[in-house]
Amino acid sequence: MKMNTKAWLAGSTMLMMAATGAFAETVLNRGNSADPESLDPHKTSTVYEANILRDIFVGLMTQDAKADVIPGAAESYTVSPDGKTYTFKLRADGKWSDGSPVTANDFVFSWRRLVDPATAAEYAYMLAPVVNAEDITAGKKKLEELGVKAVDDHTFEVQLYAPTPYFLEMLTHQATYAVSEANVKAKGADFTKPGNLVSNGAYTLTEFVPNDHIKLVKNANFYDAGTVKIDTVNYLPTEDRSTAIKRFEAGEIDMNDDMPLEQLPDLRAKFGDQIKIGPYLGTYYYVFKIPKQPWGDVKLRQAISEAIDRDYLAEKVWNNSMIPAYSFVPPGIKGYETRVTDYAEKSQFDREDDAKKALAELGYGPDHPLKMEIHYNTSENHKNTAVAIQEQLKPLGVEVSLVNTDTKTHYGMLEQHGDFDIARAGWIADYKDPENFLALCKTGTGNNYAQYSDKDFDALMAKAAAAATPEDRMKSLSDAEAIGVARDLCVVPLLYYSYHDVVSSKLKGWEPNVMDVHPSRFLSKE
Repeated sequence: MKMNTKAWLAGSTMLMMAATGAFAETVLNRGNSADPESLDPHKTSTVYEANILRDIFVGLMTQDAKADVIPGAAESYTVSPDGKTYTFKLRADGKWSDGSPVTANDFVFSWRRLVDPATAAEYAYMLAPVVNAEDITAGKKKLEELGVKAVDDHTFEVQLYAPTPYFLEMLTHQATYAVSEANVKAKGADFTKPGNLVSNGAYTLTEFVPNDHIKLVKNANFYDAGTVKIDTVNYLPTEDRSTAIKRFEAGEIDMNDDMPLEQLPDLRAKFGDQIKIGPYLGTYYYVFKIPKQPWGDVKLRQAISEAIDRDYLAEKVWNNSMIPAYSFVPPGIKGYETRVTDYAEKSQFDREDDAKKALAELGYGPDHPLKMEIHYNTSENHKNTAVAIQEQLKPLGVEVSLVNTDTKTHYGMLEQHGDFDIARAGWIADYKDPENFLALCKTGTGNNYAQYSDKDFDALMAKAAAAATPEDRMKSLSDAEAIGVARDLCVVPLLYYSYHDVVSSKLKGWEPNVMDVHPSRFLSKE
């Protein structure tokens, strides 16, 4: 991690003053995997961006300390008997940080902005259940035809195509947050800068020094400001996990969302129950660039995938903090049957034998090697995973080279469909539903890094969206996974996530949950 010396000294001085009580306010120093690419809620797509945005904005619904859904900007809602119309009553005391009221028109403006093709939002597809949303993003209908309206200043109405069981939980996601229409129009592209950004959450943005820190301060206009115990939150980019642990040990960081897992036994011995590991609803995966040859050949993709020893990755690289994955949707979602690859139940010996035969039939082997680049973002854990896969594929005649870039560059490359062979990615559920994973493989979806497209898969996803019963919906989603993932490898599942956080014993209110969501407004510090 590169760091300007003057900025480092200034940042360190700030942290030391906070730690020794030189400031009257309570300060929380949060390690965060990387700097955000953006603080525009409609132009973000990563967990480390969501962590920050969750502190400075609040959606119609929000999450409590246990990641359960609770009212946010809306104090209440009603649902029509057919489940297709939601009417939200906004809080009478809901204000933007500049003191102006949060209105239903702000939500209309923001949701139209999300699906507007000009915004090019990675998460535009999240509003697919809303009437006309996908057609607007595709340029087939006008923004004004989106199924939302402001009944009055404090009443926001949404029309859905069909009952959507995950809809309320979806509204906790940053893509559905409102931005102040007046502020965006006044500041233009600069509306996210410190001093310009107007928000409605527990905190406001005051500083953003790239590669050093993001500073948030308590928002006096937040509707629940009286319960917020942390006055200042500093988000510190911690791509170098080993350095983050050293800073935690020195008291410079109060919590961090990752750690170098090759050190896990030593970390547990040193920090005890400050090490937090548990189930996390997400999948660690690789993705081929399917339009680029030879990766368009599904037989080749399957051979590479089958040769990867996931048990070794889980046990040796990740120190048993992850679980081998053969489906994209993690197990445990009620009513859903995961669909795994054909070789999930085979021994690793048989998998490698099958992979070797398939590669030979395609003309590849030690005498005629296949060259492949693995792209991954900075992290000891990602590097060790890529090196292990490199070694596993070498005996089969696959010559792997590794390309490492910082997280912002890596995901920027994926989102812009840059040039790569195979690349590391990860998906953490935005809401507890298989659709949230499988939507990444729909044709044209912003987070479809593979650029996968299959009409049968898309048809099953559409069938699921219009299903009359929950059982029919889950069946269609499961059938879609069988095609897109198990058959075609629109993604290459490697491991099911666990969260692995380090949290100071001085922090209170940190609750374990499968979403690994920990809003600063619910934390306190001794």
